[in-house]
Amino acid sequence: MINEQRICNEFARQAAIDSPSYKEADMAAYLTGRFEELGGSVEFDTVGAKIGSNSNNMLVRFAGTKAGEPLLLAVHMDTVGPAENVQPVLKDGIFTSAGDTVLGGDDKAGIAAIIEALEVLKEQNIEHVPLEIVVTICEEKGLLGAKALDCSRFKARHGIALDTTGTDIVINRAPAANHLVIDIFGLEAHAGVCPEQGISAIQIAGRALARMPLGRIDEETTANIGTIHGGNATNIVPNRVSLRGEARSHDPNKLREVTELIVSAVEEGVDKASVVVKGETRRASMALELTEEFPAMCVPEDAPIVQLIREAGEALGRPQEIRAAGGGSDANIFNGNGIAMVIMATGMDRVHTINEQLAVVDLVKTAGLLVETIRRA
Repeated sequence: MINEQRICNEFARQAAIDSPSYKEADMAAYLTGRFEELGGSVEFDTVGAKIGSNSNNMLVRFAGTKAGEPLLLAVHMDTVGPAENVQPVLKDGIFTSAGDTVLGGDDKAGIAAIIEALEVLKEQNIEHVPLEIVVTICEEKGLLGAKALDCSRFKARHGIALDTTGTDIVINRAPAANHLVIDIFGLEAHAGVCPEQGISAIQIAGRALARMPLGRIDEETTANIGTIHGGNATNIVPNRVSLRGEARSHDPNKLREVTELIVSAVEEGVDKASVVVKGETRRASMALELTEEFPAMCVPEDAPIVQLIREAGEALGRPQEIRAAGGGSDANIFNGNGIAMVIMATGMDRVHTINEQLAVVDLVKTAGLLVETIRRA
């Protein structure tokens, strides 16, 4: 069913188009031509300038050849770096990059699978429901394109994002995440002459970190402080330090609890930190910036979209593993907007590294599963 040479050529062409986050215009131009060749109606929104990209989110519509609820397919056109002058190499059935760059299989493997599926639907006259395809920008920079997208433009109420490693895996659950920026303000003083007149923001941070629940909290919940910045010189009591971190959980109550514990650990340290300088009591303080990075996604295993992919896999003799993931993706955003979306594995491997690779057999399997899924929708 799948034309192996054609899908390899398609992926190679895409991989050779540099499309790092914020610089997706060349990829958008290429995809516009490809989707229009296949009979799609292409349109763009106008959010690119708002989030700093030279492109916009792409929405492609294919009229159905049979009645039925529309199906939404989601991918993203940006890649992580290093992503300049990517040269895809195919050897012994494995795509890699030729140099010190990523390959771009995340998420061009998904895009190539969609295009090959459309080729097969067309050449074999396979009946299908109306299809909507969204190709977002700046996914790798915090799902920025999806967050800015007006989801009321979609008629589909369920769909598939092609954007995870492995094969024959369907992600139906992913955690929500909170992003934290905590600034701690102490009091500057000369560390050698009068350290007792200072309040060390770094010391407050260190004590707070020791009290925070970090790492794997339970099977549903994690927390991390990823960066710490502060201080000016070794002979100055540091008057400011900034902590950046996150908390994730599949359970909204647990997410709230672990976030509160992180914040309260800093608050307690700040409240206890004070000095008297020239008869005046000086106290530490803090500032908190707490944002919801993305909402949780939880599509029940008996949901129609899950059952659809499961049945397609069974028809191909490839049982699908339905499982949860620990990361966030555009699918979280679409689920948060009322679209029941799961994530289909695309075969990409070692993503976000210069050792990234993609096996042709896995790319073919992904496209084949997608065709069968669309045929049954």
